[in-house]
Amino acid sequence: MLGIVFSEFIEMVESTFSMDMVDDIIDAAEIESGGSYTSVGYYSHVEILKLVTALSEKTGTPVPDLIHAFGNYLFSRFIERYPVFFEGVEHSIDFLETIENHIHVEVKKLYPEAELPTFECRRMDDGSFEMIYRSSRPLADLAQGLMNGCIEHYQDTYTISRTNQDDGSVRFLLIPQ
Repeated sequence: MLGIVFSEFIEMVESTFSMDMVDDIIDAAEIESGGSYTSVGYYSHVEILKLVTALSEKTGTPVPDLIHAFGNYLFSRFIERYPVFFEGVEHSIDFLETIENHIHVEVKKLYPEAELPTFECRRMDDGSFEMIYRSSRPLADLAQGLMNGCIEHYQDTYTISRTNQDDGSVRFLLIPQ
């Protein structure tokens, strides 16, 4: 995984809890990197799962809830760090449609080794929006948190229905309210 994800997670933990909490979860997670991340480095996704698990044990918050909250936080950070991706976009669905064929293409130019999830998107006749998420890593909660952050940013009103598929993918259906 890209180091920026790890760096942002550490920043979220520090701002939400404390620097002591960051130190505590790094110690508890017993991770290979020792908790030292650069935004351009690559790290095993197992480390983020260990860090989140350690945070869950320290706070009593379920792991899926923490990963989802991190996704929401991460979306707000992406807005600050990469404003060009948001220029001229007025609705969450319009933005979500750009992930696979625009944003991920640009990320791969900068980070050719990045292993990114894939998204198949489809607008439905009833106004719903379907996203099929595929990844070798178990981070659908992160994807859903990012989607929620997107919906909140654009002040749209969608609920997200989530279904695990037999092929290992996850179907997200954004339903207008």
